[in-house]
Amino acid sequence: MTDEHTTGTEQEWRTARLALLDREKELNRLRDEVAEQRRRLPWVPVTKQYAFDGPDGRVDLADLFGGCSQLIVYHFMFGPDWDEGCPSCSFWADSFNGAPVHLRHRDVSLVAVSRAPYRKLDAYRRRMGWSFPWYSSEPSDFNIDYHVSFDPGQQGAEYNFTAMAEAPDELPGMSAFARDEAGQVYHTYSTYSRGLDPINGAYQILDLAPKGRDEKGLEWPMAWLRRHDAYED
Repeated sequence: MTDEHTTGTEQEWRTARLALLDREKELNRLRDEVAEQRRRLPWVPVTKQYAFDGPDGRVDLADLFGGCSQLIVYHFMFGPDWDEGCPSCSFWADSFNGAPVHLRHRDVSLVAVSRAPYRKLDAYRRRMGWSFPWYSSEPSDFNIDYHVSFDPGQQGAEYNFTAMAEAPDELPGMSAFARDEAGQVYHTYSTYSRGLDPINGAYQILDLAPKGRDEKGLEWPMAWLRRHDAYED
């Protein structure tokens, strides 16, 4: 692997590392600024009724908060006719198990939502050894309205806030919601494509490795995203 990279002395490494440290600090400051700008986005009241199937039967969007005032939904790619979940989403979801208990201490609920029937989701969850809450949006248009699922021939389909000439059945995303004391639910944020990178703890570790994320050869959905502006923009 060293043939593909420069080599140098310890002092040369230190000089280059200090230059990189300045950029890392700049990135951290920018990340804080972006996070603050994200929190200043206007909240949009959710007026449509959405139904979900879960371990306790049929519930609505407010139920997904689980007593918290904030809700994070991971739009997990698992179509109604699929036999198993998306491999890339599964890679991301492996890091979810330990999160809910810590998020609850900060008044945040984390759930996954997919279009597949709940029985399929529950069977796959058990197979993967996951414990985080996972709901089926099969009874409603939730996934379509939040631009992560697409029906054949759907008009005006968009992903990552960009119109698509062609749309696959499912794509990944994450949405945030808030609930006030009166029970009104608000949509506060959604992100797609590479906007999901920061939530993947394994990616953050791989970014420190000499070969980085080493994603060559990965297929769906990464190959599709690379072929479209949705991945790079």
